[in-house]
Amino acid sequence: MVDIKAAVKVGGVEVIGICDVDSDHLRNSADEVERIQGKRPAIFKGYNELLGMEGLEAVFIGTVPHWHALQFIAACKKGLDIYCEKPLAYDVMEGLAMVEAANEAGNIVQVGFQRRQSNAFKKVKELIETGRIGNIHQIVAQIHYVPGPQDTSIQSPPASLDWEEWCGPAPKLDYRPSIGHRAWRLEREYGNGHLVDWGIHHIDIIRQIMGEGIPEEFYTRGGIFELKNKITTPDTLTSEMTFSKAPVIWQHRLWGTGDVNPEFNNGIFFHGDKASLFAEDSKIVIFTAGKEGAREDFSIPTEMMQEKHVENFLNAVRQKDKGLISCTTEDAFQSTAAVQLAMISYYTGSVVKWDKKNNKITGNPEASALLKRDYRGKYIHP
Repeated sequence: MVDIKAAVKVGGVEVIGICDVDSDHLRNSADEVERIQGKRPAIFKGYNELLGMEGLEAVFIGTVPHWHALQFIAACKKGLDIYCEKPLAYDVMEGLAMVEAANEAGNIVQVGFQRRQSNAFKKVKELIETGRIGNIHQIVAQIHYVPGPQDTSIQSPPASLDWEEWCGPAPKLDYRPSIGHRAWRLEREYGNGHLVDWGIHHIDIIRQIMGEGIPEEFYTRGGIFELKNKITTPDTLTSEMTFSKAPVIWQHRLWGTGDVNPEFNNGIFFHGDKASLFAEDSKIVIFTAGKEGAREDFSIPTEMMQEKHVENFLNAVRQKDKGLISCTTEDAFQSTAAVQLAMISYYTGSVVKWDKKNNKITGNPEASALLKRDYRGKYIHP
């Protein structure tokens, strides 16, 4: 509902239909849409019914990542414009299929990396390009936090939830609240962990600021140390990504104190020979190099960052101009593939080398096998 609320707030749109496999969520969402726009949308359980609506011009995809590819490609085949939440896809091969589908459709697509609208990160790009911090030789990104209590007890799903449909093409695990609504992010089969879910925002904005593509090499290590039997993705992770201009180190700890200075728990350090720069959504801190180095703080808020990203999409749709889009399918694929490849390195315990020309992993059959996950039952991987 975050994206729908943003679209209505921006104005000039009518939400004519919504779908959800949880009947309670569907009814509550319809109530909310009616409240904010004054007209009740049509409701559907299945997305194919929604895509068949007369008068539909664009869709917002805000489902769990393992559903993105099938819904995205189906919308492309209908010629619809699409706003799709991040990550673009669950696996790398899905992402490539989505890029191809969008290219064939020629539709307008925006992917939900809303931090591209941040005034602070735009200022970071300016400062780096004008040489304020000198030559950058290392970048460190991190988000440390402690998840709330996890209810991992196996139980029947809520009566309103069609768990079979929710799982869709992904493995159907026994239901427990810790992997269901809003809690799937740290489950390997659905969210693929903290780096893929949240850290991807930092990797994306680093790529945009530095003008980078997909890293050439990945080496990731970590484990589940404090949250054993609670989550299935690492609570401790360090990933080294070899970008062409400067290496990027991602790190997270989902336990303990986080960074020694909590001010820096969530953000990115750009280390240059003249200064180190820390950036997050609404501020920048520069530490000048040398014994007499000083700290300089910049407060640079961005009001309604989510709304601006959605407005960017809606303006492109209205003007039928793909050039207005902030984050294209191809661009989103590169950010998504970067974190997926980093996790493949973790799962295999190996160095992963990416051939960007041929879109494949080289010299590592075990890692290559994880580029595509087999779909379950009746579903066919694109």
